[in-house]
Amino acid sequence: MPPHHTASASSANGPAGAAMVLGVIGLCTSIFVIGGLFGGIGLIVGIVALTTAKRTGIGRGKALTGVVTSAIAIVVSVLVAVFFVWYANKTQECYQPDSFQQYKQCVHQQLTGN
Repeated sequence: MPPHHTASASSANGPAGAAMVLGVIGLCTSIFVIGGLFGGIGLIVGIVALTTAKRTGIGRGKALTGVVTSAIAIVVSVLVAVFFVWYANKTQECYQPDSFQQYKQCVHQQLTGN
């Protein structure tokens, strides 16, 4: 006779669900760079959840989803931060224009080299 799983047994790996939620939130907010923070926490919780899943056999899919989405969130956040630093450095001469039109023209000149 197969073992009977109760509701408490299927939710025994709470960190797996938390890692998945943190990873998805991190991925959704990674373009705002704060997603990297959620991703970092989700990655740590996801690794803990994977070790728990290995021991208990419960929550491996959620834990793996949390680890993968958290890692992607971290990478996207880092890329966004690098882009913003590059953009700010490339257009730093344009930050005090008299009008938005001058700003747009300055940025265009800085980015295209014209």
